[in-house]
Amino acid sequence: MFEGKKNKPVSWQDEVYKAANKIRELVMEHTIKNKGGYISQACSSAEIFATLYLRIMNLEKLDKPLIPGRFQGTPGQGKDRISGSIYNGAKGPFYDRFILSPTHYSLVLYAALIAAGRMDPDGLLEFNKDGSVVEMIGAEHSPGMEVMTGSLGQGISQGAGIALARKLKGETGRVVLFMSDGECQSGQFWEAVQAASFHKLDNMLFYVDVNGYQCDGKMEDVMNIEPFDKRLESFGARVFRVDGHDVEALSALGNLKPDGRPTFILCDTDATRGIDILKKRGSKMHYVRFVSEDEREEYRLAFEKIKSSDAL
Repeated sequence: MFEGKKNKPVSWQDEVYKAANKIRELVMEHTIKNKGGYISQACSSAEIFATLYLRIMNLEKLDKPLIPGRFQGTPGQGKDRISGSIYNGAKGPFYDRFILSPTHYSLVLYAALIAAGRMDPDGLLEFNKDGSVVEMIGAEHSPGMEVMTGSLGQGISQGAGIALARKLKGETGRVVLFMSDGECQSGQFWEAVQAASFHKLDNMLFYVDVNGYQCDGKMEDVMNIEPFDKRLESFGARVFRVDGHDVEALSALGNLKPDGRPTFILCDTDATRGIDILKKRGSKMHYVRFVSEDEREEYRLAFEKIKSSDAL
């Protein structure tokens, strides 16, 4: 806790909520400017990302926010190769490793890196430009990422492989994954959960954004996976279910003592949190693409109103 304006104490909770609001603000502002973007993902996951970066993950501190370079080829042994993991610091044996599984959340991750002071705000100006590493669908060279998770459901398999290797090497750092509920419909996801449980990968920590939506509509209409927590438990995982916008609940479960099982934190969230105008889209809110300048202006006015009231 430190002193804020007018000597008013500012708690860590205040700082995390402030970062979450910054994430939503950056994503919505970017979406309006670029005529499209993943707003609902920021609405539902902002507190999760903010809590991960400011309270949960053990990452190396950076001297200053990094400015994205230009694409120089996929990561490798050569010194010219860029790896997005540099935004999370060194890969020491006691540091956590972060994996973004649903790469359509990349814009949200970039905003989180800015809010956490790990990426320079100007880095977002490189988003989706030719030759830029700040890609719309992030890859292993994109800020905050060290692997290309490809099709949904593949991130957990790569994470499990890294976690097993860390176990065999005696490293104490964890593998922390952010996942979305939609990708958990895939068979590969459940195979990976089974494998992680069998190999007792208790160095794996999952935060799952359970916002109830996917690109084709509501989860319950496309392929219902509830009761999600009970299904995971039947595969041998340790599972907790919390309000995904409650930073105290999110933080409290971030450093539990390992018990031989991979740990899943299921975060029930609101896909329109802080940005009510999204509710007009019904179940089709996976990606916001404005159909006219009038609609874009409607969102701009809503954004200005939200900013002025500090309601994000």
